[in-house]
Amino acid sequence: MSFIEVTVTASEEYAEILIAELGELGFDTFQDTENGFQAYIEEDRFEEEALQEVLERYRFAGEFPYQTKSIAKQNWNEEWEKNFEPLLISDKVSVRADFHEKPEGVAYDIVITPKMSFGTGHHETTTLMIENQLTLDHVGKRILDMGCGTGILAIMAEQLGARQVLAVDIEDWTVENARENAERNNCATLEVRLGDASVLTGEAPFELILANINRNVLLEDMPVYSQLLLPNGPLVLSGFYTQDLPLLQERAAELGLAFESSRTKNNWVSAIFRKNS
Repeated sequence: MSFIEVTVTASEEYAEILIAELGELGFDTFQDTENGFQAYIEEDRFEEEALQEVLERYRFAGEFPYQTKSIAKQNWNEEWEKNFEPLLISDKVSVRADFHEKPEGVAYDIVITPKMSFGTGHHETTTLMIENQLTLDHVGKRILDMGCGTGILAIMAEQLGARQVLAVDIEDWTVENARENAERNNCATLEVRLGDASVLTGEAPFELILANINRNVLLEDMPVYSQLLLPNGPLVLSGFYTQDLPLLQERAAELGLAFESSRTKNNWVSAIFRKNS
């Protein structure tokens, strides 16, 4: 399978806006550059006309030059291996590739190979989600990870003591990658499933739900999360900007989910809500 890499030149202010817009077009992996960002999408889902329409919508702010190229799945992995640096989150969680040595003194060690899947810990939302996970009790709990990407949050959940973890993503290569990463980290309770919120029909309730997706999907799927979450259970969300938080808070309140806390990094947010008992 090949992917389209789109390199866009944009200021930091508009890069954030354009990333959110391209997320609605099906782009699901983004990488900052010195002059803007790169966005990735499966080749058969790429519509250049739709991309141009988004850029034209913000023409009032100036020109946003872009370049496209097709990249093979294996080339992405080679590029990632050349540039990936091990990561330490909150001085407790190591996120690394298998060709890095395990650092000393960390409580949790996660080994991943992304293969085009989102979520290495280097993106702000993944880091923020892990930081929030570290504040929550996972021991003996049944946990859902929606939009699992590499499976990093689900792996973190198991390492934090979850008794059962279900990870769900809409992309087949992502599901394959998350399964490989789960095996790489010797996960025993983690199931990875292909699909969207509809595959949760008939599921038993969860005691904690993680969802790092994007604003619109979160708003659409929040009723499902609320229905499946046990009373007093935390719902941890990310994939949206600070200006979007009031929308999420309003929707959550309508569904009996009380806002508890949030943390931010470079305008990205991860928020914790809790289902009313």
